[in-house]
Amino acid sequence: MAQFIKVTEQSSNYRHLEKMSILELLQNMNNEDRTVPDAVGKAIPQIEKLVAAITDKMLSGGRLFYIGAGTSGRLGIVDASECPPSFGVPYGLVIGLIAGGEKAITQAVEFAEDSTDKGWSDLQKHFISDKDVVVGLAASGTTPYVISALKECRKHGIITGSISCNPSSPVSAEADFPVEVVVGPEFITGSTRMKSGTAQKLVLNMISSSVMIQLGRVEDNKMVNMQLSNVKLVDRGVKMVMEGLSLTDYEKAKDLLLKHGSVKKAVEAANAS
Repeated sequence: MAQFIKVTEQSSNYRHLEKMSILELLQNMNNEDRTVPDAVGKAIPQIEKLVAAITDKMLSGGRLFYIGAGTSGRLGIVDASECPPSFGVPYGLVIGLIAGGEKAITQAVEFAEDSTDKGWSDLQKHFISDKDVVVGLAASGTTPYVISALKECRKHGIITGSISCNPSSPVSAEADFPVEVVVGPEFITGSTRMKSGTAQKLVLNMISSSVMIQLGRVEDNKMVNMQLSNVKLVDRGVKMVMEGLSLTDYEKAKDLLLKHGSVKKAVEAANAS
């Protein structure tokens, strides 16, 4: 096994941040952020394998779990919570879990990430099974809450993935499909909510969006199954219906959309009549 190097904790490439002007701070942060997409690009072969494994399980009726702590856990919850409104899938198909529970979404819960049994316990509350896939999120790759949960998953025949920002990390060792996006030292030393968090967010976007496309929740380039939960989304849906049916009458398209509840159903119903 390759030697584990904790790049995320290495000293920043910049010194004396307190002496920089606001403009210098912003420019230097932006320069660091520019390196993140390239690091994600290098990990695409790993991401591809993880997406394929998730898709296979979900096509067979399984669910996707994200499990993490701190920033990583919050990012998983954000991605999971956006799947139902964006793609019209049921709540509970993609689930985000964070060390410390709901309180930890907005507040730091001391030592929650250090638990070596709570991660598996949290998964068991959702009746986790070998039909599902669990992706551990840990920028450092060393979070006990996440590592122990993945270890238990593997004991129970549950497919595991991981997203971390250090090479050859402990969390990768417990993942069937590890993804390592090595973005280098943070602008503020050790502040993994910065480049590491951005990298994880990009990868999560890629995973959930690719999986949902594979599940047939997107047609052409449009979210035809999205929930009509606000005026903006209704308007977007109306325009999709107009395009899909070559309609020029906005109100007619709106009536169809609201009657059938989704762009996909409205277009199918109109084509069938």
